Amino acid sequence: MNKTVKRTYLRKLSELVDKPLADAFKRQGFASREIVTRWPQIVGTDISRFSEPLKMQWSKNTQDEGLPGTLILRVEGPAAIEVQHQTHLIIERVNRFFGWQAIDTIALRQAPLARREVRKTRPKPDPAAAKRVADSLTGITDDPLRQALGRLGAAVKRP
Repeated sequence: MNKTVKRTYLRKLSELVDKPLADAFKRQGFASREIVTRWPQIVGTDISRFSEPLKMQWSKNTQDEGLPGTLILRVEGPAAIEVQHQTHLIIERVNRFFGWQAIDTIALRQAPLARREVRKTRPKPDPAAAKRVADSLTGITDDPLRQALGRLGAAVKRP
C-alpha cells in the first residue's frame, strides 16, 4: 500500500490572506488596498489624522469606463469642515499616487474613525523622587495618602 503523502509547507501569512483581503477591498470599490494602507503617506499626516478612505464609487454606466470616480471618506465630525476645504488637495494627491485621474470628487461621511492612535503611556515616576517628595510631606499622617501624593509630586516634577 503506497499512499502518496502530500507535503504541506509553511507559507507566509500574506499569501494566505491576500485573496480574501483583495476581494474585500474590491467590494468597496478599491482597485488596490494601498490607498487604505498608505493613506497617511498619500495625503499627509495632517489630513489622515481626521479622515480615512471608506469606499470608491465608480460610474455604473459601462460606456463610461475610464472616467474618474468618487472617493468616500469617513471624517471625524469637528474636522469635517477642514477636510472639506482641502478636498482639491486630497484629489490632487490621490490622483498623483495612482498616476492617472482616478477620482474627481470626494464625498464626506461624518463618523468616528475606525482606527485610533494608541496613546503613549507615560513612564512611572522615579521611586526615589516619589520617596523624597513623600518624606517632605510631614503634615500628612495617613501613610497611603502621603505615598500617593509623593508619586503625584514626582510625576509633576518630571522633566
